[in-house]
Amino acid sequence: MSTSENSYSEAEALNLLAQLERILDLDPLIDEVGFIHPSQFATLKEEIGNSLSSEDKDHESTSFWIRDHKLGISTQILIPVYKAAKHAFISALRQYKTPGNFSGKSQDDTVAIEVMIHSKALLLLSCDFATAWNSRKLIVSNKQLLPILMDELRLSAVVLSHSPKSEQAWSHR
Repeated sequence: MSTSENSYSEAEALNLLAQLERILDLDPLIDEVGFIHPSQFATLKEEIGNSLSSEDKDHESTSFWIRDHKLGISTQILIPVYKAAKHAFISALRQYKTPGNFSGKSQDDTVAIEVMIHSKALLLLSCDFATAWNSRKLIVSNKQLLPILMDELRLSAVVLSHSPKSEQAWSHR
């Protein structure tokens, strides 16, 4: 293990995951994701200069870069954020699949939303996580609403933009 992946505590990794999920929520039209070496963030900031919008300034850091519906994620944080996303997703999925969970509709919807949020972040970081795709399929098939179906197509397209040979993304589409 490298020192960079060890330098993030669990709390810091969860904070980075929350930042990523917030970015994904604020810009649902993200159409491309890339992984950027930390040294390239300075170059990106120079290129855009003072033309940052207020939304872009919120995300100005060396972990994430967002502009024109394009998201850059630092390679330095991939492993800790992936581990946090996987843990959050698995926890939410267990709660969703708990038999007693289905008693209250609003609680079921809340947990389903959590599963969808965490699985989206997880799939953007590692697109071959079949359990995440299958859980999304299960939730979407129960809802069958056009906006949700369109969100799934957008997610598949984003994943395919950086992993064009992902069998799971093609299958989910």
